[in-house]
Amino acid sequence: MGLFRKRVLQPNPIFEALEVDMHCHLVPNVDDGSKCLEETVECLNMLNAVGYKRVYITPHFQTPRFENDEDDITERFYNLKKEVADAGVKIELAGIGGEYRIDTGFSKRIESPRFLKVANKYVLVEFSLHHAMMGVDEMIFDLQMKGFELILAHPERYPYLGIHDQRMEQLKEQGVFFQPNVLSLGGFYGKEAMKRAYEIIDRGWAEFLGTDTHNVLYAEALRNVSHDRKVWKILEQHEFLNKTL
Repeated sequence: MGLFRKRVLQPNPIFEALEVDMHCHLVPNVDDGSKCLEETVECLNMLNAVGYKRVYITPHFQTPRFENDEDDITERFYNLKKEVADAGVKIELAGIGGEYRIDTGFSKRIESPRFLKVANKYVLVEFSLHHAMMGVDEMIFDLQMKGFELILAHPERYPYLGIHDQRMEQLKEQGVFFQPNVLSLGGFYGKEAMKRAYEIIDRGWAEFLGTDTHNVLYAEALRNVSHDRKVWKILEQHEFLNKTL
């Protein structure tokens, strides 16, 4: 029976080319990401094994599903940083950010901004995965007028935003950075998201790549995508800003 056992791929450190992951959900029990310290440790070890040296953790801030508080998240992050160090994790927890959903409660955040920024510089935002929301352009403009630089998480995952959609071009004209998910390049979210991710990168619209790691399922998919030759080629042929974080 052992002759037919499926061979498990070993992690391939191709993401040394990026060095920094700037989007993941590994503070336990604050959103739909990691549920315990052990899961976080396993995911961080996989990130390190595929080549990442530093990571920014970005919990969801979303009304009403994830009503997180910036002070509480920051405290949890620093406690986690000590715990993973005690567990022997080698990857550096470089900082805490947030992934902010532009939703019905987002306008209140603009009025009194307390954003957790990636590398103390960028506000990571996301849209609804299902439908467009009115007023997004205005809210982005208002944030930029307050001096914030914005990164749009996984633009390839919004089915209502095609690569030739005028709204995509408008976001780039507004100066919004794009961050496709690494796992989209391997088909983790389906063929359409994968196609859009490659098109966004080929257009030169992707400044960052993120793993968006939530749990061990994502970590295992990351191990598999580290052997994807098309992903290798993307990393060889395109320059991303991850290392600047």
